[in-house]
Amino acid sequence: MSSEKRSNDAQDVPDVATKRQDTSTKGIAQIKAEFIIPSTGSSQTKDEDVDTEEQPSDRMLAENGGSKGKGKKKRGQNKSRDNRQAKEEKPLCPKYIQGNPEARNAPPCPYGDDCRFVHDVQLYVSTKKPEVESEFFKECPVFKSLGYCPMGFKCRFLSSHLNKDPLQLIQLESSQRAKLYEANHEVNHITLDQKLDLVKKRFQFGKSEKVIEIIEALQRCASEGKNEEEQPKSEEPKAPQVLQREDEQRRHRDRQRELYNQYKDTRYFASEKKRLDLHRKKIVSPLTTVGNLPYRRLMRKLGAEVTYSEMALAVPLIQGTNSEWALPKAHATEYPGFGVQIACAKAWQAAKATEALAAYGSHISEVNLNSGCPIDLLCRQGSGSALLDNPARMIRCLNAMSYSSGEIPVSVKIRTGAKDGHPVAGLLARRLVNETDVAALTLHGRSRAQRYTKSADWDYVVQVAEQLRSSEGEYDREGRQRSQRIQFVGNGDVNNFEDWYEHLNRSDAIDSVMVARGALIKPWIFEEVDAQQHLDKTSTQRMEILKDYVQFALEHWGSDEYGVAQTRRFFCEFMSFFHRYIPVGICEKYPVQLNDRPPNWKGRDELETMLASPDASDWVKLSEMFLGKAEENFVFTPKHKSSSY
Repeated sequence: MSSEKRSNDAQDVPDVATKRQDTSTKGIAQIKAEFIIPSTGSSQTKDEDVDTEEQPSDRMLAENGGSKGKGKKKRGQNKSRDNRQAKEEKPLCPKYIQGNPEARNAPPCPYGDDCRFVHDVQLYVSTKKPEVESEFFKECPVFKSLGYCPMGFKCRFLSSHLNKDPLQLIQLESSQRAKLYEANHEVNHITLDQKLDLVKKRFQFGKSEKVIEIIEALQRCASEGKNEEEQPKSEEPKAPQVLQREDEQRRHRDRQRELYNQYKDTRYFASEKKRLDLHRKKIVSPLTTVGNLPYRRLMRKLGAEVTYSEMALAVPLIQGTNSEWALPKAHATEYPGFGVQIACAKAWQAAKATEALAAYGSHISEVNLNSGCPIDLLCRQGSGSALLDNPARMIRCLNAMSYSSGEIPVSVKIRTGAKDGHPVAGLLARRLVNETDVAALTLHGRSRAQRYTKSADWDYVVQVAEQLRSSEGEYDREGRQRSQRIQFVGNGDVNNFEDWYEHLNRSDAIDSVMVARGALIKPWIFEEVDAQQHLDKTSTQRMEILKDYVQFALEHWGSDEYGVAQTRRFFCEFMSFFHRYIPVGICEKYPVQLNDRPPNWKGRDELETMLASPDASDWVKLSEMFLGKAEENFVFTPKHKSSSY
């Protein structure tokens, strides 16, 4: 894909007598006068900076009983939105998706005539929704990628892989399908039996139970002290049940003292790990809702080298919840370099979730503990940024994860602190070096209270990185030095290649820079990093990027009615960031800062104007170019009220 490349020096600044914006105005993007739409006098609500990177996902809200604090300020967000799509009225029986099971020598439907789904394929095909008409997808995109369509007769692009007489699905030869599958398959799938083992509590958490016992012993015996006074023994006779209970308690205390004496002076959490290398890697941050598998696959195609799953909650992982186990799934192109991020409040949650991931995730490069998420829903439970106020608990969680993760390295993502003006990351980094075996530390240069407003404090990020390096040279209490350098990654306000290199080159102590919102607004940011210049993507080129996203989304969610609706919904979620891109060619001053907002502007063509629309109805119209006309019952509520209609 070719791009018109423009450097800062090559921009044309017209010498006209028109009134220009004050270039010193903070937070305002500078647009050339000919592209500015005159104000009509009515004030237009702009997108807020608040929470545009991480917000409670619909999944998290559902699992926690919805949003609380109804009396609090909503800050421009639709916090109680429901984007669930309507289901198919007369769905085809899963046994018949690929045709009559008897003709395929497959087991028939066990429910027979009592099945609530349709068994007559001919009837289903004649009554199903009309096919998708798209100028971008003339044939089924999933069939083109895999050599067959998993959705079979349910596919909304059915005619491209169907023989009508007789009614039969088309497939490529098995050798061709195998070759395509090798390049396009997804990994880290959990089987139904494995999920049932978690649901029914049959999974053996051997490592987790051992490390939890060790941590409990170290906490209990250290607090009790060595000079524990013995309670005077009572001469009164006791019931057998009381004697049995006291005997069990005595054996438990003896076991705890034994473990305490065994591990009080050793690094019980040390184990052989795979080497983690993030040095100068192009990293995409874990992102709630929008950081799904199709988006990460798109970023891999556009140059990213390390990606992370959406944040998964530890307890639902342990319980085998479907929605949570969908998050560690990754595309084959993401590994190596794919990390799974988890959120937890206690060491037992961290240990068990990590052990389950290590057992069932065959393509995981690291497990990352989220200690920086500012979402109130998580912090009230003691996870996310709440761990910054309890570093001892964070360290116990990390050590429990390291003990349970096998050969998978463990990392952590933190913020500068919980409150403005009270940074704790420097002291915390020193403790992480001396008291844990973390392979990587990512620091977001904002406090929890800042959330995503104001600029990230990169001076403090550099300070923490250098403190961490000086701490690495020290010996621990056993007289050993760390065998591997901790990877230090900075995060915050990276919107172009200049930001990336400026922050990376601030200090040799920084290994890499993580990109979050900048990669949502401008997914080709790593192409800029490689080219070391600003790329002016035309509207046509950006539509090709959106086409790739839709292609990957249909492969992931399916090309049936449900999959098309899901793809359309997450396309709109992606557009809530993607529309904020301001092309180089229309800017008076470039680069544009991440939190800068432009006045109302028009593009160089109609399509570019539409791509920049903050109106969610326009995002739906864009989706119709790829996915056909939206259903009447299609629902999409944006996260920000400024985009509602």
